[in-house]
Amino acid sequence: MPRKALEELTESMFYLLMAFCKGPMCGIDAALFIEQTTHGRVRLGPATLYTILGKFEKEGYLQEIAVDGRKRTYCITRKGLAAYQAELQRLTRCVADAQALPAAQVQTADRLTAAPKPEESAAQPEDIGLLPAY
Repeated sequence: MPRKALEELTESMFYLLMAFCKGPMCGIDAALFIEQTTHGRVRLGPATLYTILGKFEKEGYLQEIAVDGRKRTYCITRKGLAAYQAELQRLTRCVADAQALPAAQVQTADRLTAAPKPEESAAQPEDIGLLPAY
């Protein structure tokens, strides 16, 4: 089923809205905030930055409040703040779900393919057609 536009924000979108929660700023200042906040993990190039700014302005998440030559200053709107808060809640639930899974229950490939105990008579993957026999 197709999602609505901006129903879930990308990481770049989320951090861009976070930047504007600090107050009005231009796109370059927002990109610097993101790079500093994430310790360089998230970096927005000019194409990504200005594409997202355009989408956010069109969607009503940001409003342009000043123009000084080529420098445009934006401010987050109530709709943008609501989108940021909704995404923050969604991400918080994702992290809570992950933290609720006990590490002992995590099934990794090496656990599943570990040698059986002597008292167990487990079929080998090649015996049941999962791996080709060479």
